[in-house]
Amino acid sequence: MSVHIDVNNRFHHDQEHNLALTCPHCQVLSHITPIAVPSYATLAADKPKHVGIVYRCDACNEPIFLRFTAKVYAANRIELASHYVEIERAREKFNYTYLPEEVEVLFKEALSCYAASCLNAFASMCRRVAQAVFTDLGEAGKLQVYDHLNEVREMAEVDNETFSDIKAVLFNRDDDTASPMPQPDSYQAGVLLEVMKDLLYQVYIRKGRLQQAMMVRRFFADEANKVTPISSITRNGA
Repeated sequence: MSVHIDVNNRFHHDQEHNLALTCPHCQVLSHITPIAVPSYATLAADKPKHVGIVYRCDACNEPIFLRFTAKVYAANRIELASHYVEIERAREKFNYTYLPEEVEVLFKEALSCYAASCLNAFASMCRRVAQAVFTDLGEAGKLQVYDHLNEVREMAEVDNETFSDIKAVLFNRDDDTASPMPQPDSYQAGVLLEVMKDLLYQVYIRKGRLQQAMMVRRFFADEANKVTPISSITRNGA
């Protein structure tokens, strides 16, 4: 994939027509269009490690800022890495209905860190969420989370390095100097996010929804048993 800025200050991206993301302003998955590109002369003179491009959301017209890594400063172009960093991420949506209050507060803050691209802070908050879950569920719950994490690894085919870092984030202790907190990149942070959402869904939300559904079924069953059949009323009246 070729991504570069030419000497005429034109921005070229092979996948430009397919480039879409969830807009941090309107929360819509939308195509984005580049509207502000730094000049070739300025970049060639200063040779920064990163280059910022301003895009426009085609859904709401709000600006979106992406940061690319500069790979090569050539005589006629500046080659950029194909991957980019969203400086302002869309806020992740999550149903907190069945979460304990402490878990809810901590996970909301974790999502705020992720939206601000503070990935190390996000990992630290995920550890605090995990610790709150373990405190709430006890040792049996901790084992349940560990088993589910292994299931996620198999289903999502998470690579060994990413899985090892996620396991360290969730299960290692803050005072474990032999295994310091991993510093996730954007991909690992994204995988950690999906793991956390799935774990909280399985541990709390799925259980809560099932319990609520069973209560509703029990209520209607009890109400049905209270209804006197019309045939019985007819016989008694006769």
